[in-house]
Amino acid sequence: MTPRRAAILVLVVMFVITLCAPLLAPSGYSGQNRNSISAAPSITNLLGTDALGRDRFARLLYGMRISMLLAPAAAFLATLLAAIIGATGGLLGGWTERMLIGAIDVFLSLPWLFLLLTVRALMPLNTSSIASIMVTFLLLACLGWAASARVICASVHELIHSDFILHAHATGLPTSRIIFAHILPNLKPVLAAQFLVSVPVFILAEANLGMLGLGVSEPLPTWGNLLRELGSFSALRSQPWLWTPLATLVIVVICFQVILQGKEQTL
Repeated sequence: MTPRRAAILVLVVMFVITLCAPLLAPSGYSGQNRNSISAAPSITNLLGTDALGRDRFARLLYGMRISMLLAPAAAFLATLLAAIIGATGGLLGGWTERMLIGAIDVFLSLPWLFLLLTVRALMPLNTSSIASIMVTFLLLACLGWAASARVICASVHELIHSDFILHAHATGLPTSRIIFAHILPNLKPVLAAQFLVSVPVFILAEANLGMLGLGVSEPLPTWGNLLRELGSFSALRSQPWLWTPLATLVIVVICFQVILQGKEQTL
């Protein structure tokens, strides 16, 4: 088995496990057991309980499921925006392409992280968990398209001036047919690569926001708010199972990187 296939298998297994969260952790992510506060791992609570008596294993499964579902959704939206903007610049060329590239460069140079932090900080404290998670990943998608758009624009520009496209123009093929029959099929590997790059970036971005308390609102768990428990070094020394959310996050990010590297080698 190649490393790429192994990474895909690991991600599939992890995702299937998260889908089985109601069966594997019937207590749920928000159920509190006041008689078992900050308990050690046991048969009923495989990763123990937190300071509110909630099952850490259940919260990890539900948190992984949310991040592994919505990060690809945000990456798809960001890649779609990048494809529309980048392909427009590459196809039109000339001053339009130069203007779009300049706008993308300006967009990339702005400190959008601070805007993201500000928007999340200004949201009311009573914002529902569903609203907070939708706003978080929608903002990530709207702010994460620019780098991909630059790559796509360059790829389309190169395709437009390639020999087989020039030959297609010379034979009299209409522009629409050239775009859909020749340019888009050759652009699919670039789009797939940009999507695979964006997914772990968005997962890590949400994790960083969650650690700052600006991610998804409680009681809904994500990797971000689960990692907040890593702030106490003394607790980590006495409770090593608290490293589990970080370990799973690292495994998922590494798997995406292995998949991306394997895809680049096949191009």
